[in-house]
Amino acid sequence: MKVTLSPSDPHGGPVAATSDLHGWLQRHPELRGRLVRQPAAPPPPGSMGASGELLTLLLAPRGLTAALAAAVVAWLQNRRGDQTVTITLPDQTQITVASTKVRGLTAEGSGDLARNIAAAIEESGRTPAGENGGEST
Repeated sequence: MKVTLSPSDPHGGPVAATSDLHGWLQRHPELRGRLVRQPAAPPPPGSMGASGELLTLLLAPRGLTAALAAAVVAWLQNRRGDQTVTITLPDQTQITVASTKVRGLTAEGSGDLARNIAAAIEESGRTPAGENGGEST
């Protein structure tokens, strides 16, 4: 299953956030080698938009989804300022996690959030594309 990660940092810009998250995820042996940096799609003609990069990641069921979710939560907890990571799943469901909502979590709360994110990713992997869209936060 291919997922896309779009980090956002209002102060450092999307490229800085992507580079930082990429480095963070590369520290996890189970995720290393599965990450690909790619340019974001350009904004539609006539509109303004920030260009940046996306991280795409090929996940196998179970263990890797848990590792990804835990790494994203930990990365956000260690950031200064307000940042988000949006995980776009194959069925175009988006899961957005914001640092302002995770920074003060206990270890138990962080674990629960990571498990919920992993469950949402795995649920998308079991649902045929186009059957279940939407957004989770």
